Amino acid sequence: MQIMEGDVIRTIRKNIEHIGHFHTAGNPGRHEFDDTQEMNYTGICKAIADAGFQGCIAHEYAPTKTPLETLDRMMRLCEV
Repeated sequence: MQIMEGDVIRTIRKNIEHIGHFHTAGNPGRHEFDDTQEMNYTGICKAIADAGFQGCIAHEYAPTKTPLETLDRMMRLCEV
């Protein structure tokens, strides 16, 4: 979605009733959520929670660092 149109949070808020699940990934490269990525998943996950979403969120990533450590860090970034 970031690549196709950007404006992720506004699009989530506008279309939340049509969304069945979220599939997350970093951009570019589908790597860890860090300062090399364009996406602010703390803000995105807060918008998802604020919209009342109760479904599933799945994450796809190609780790460039220790996988379990980076996955744990990414999960904490998405806690709201």
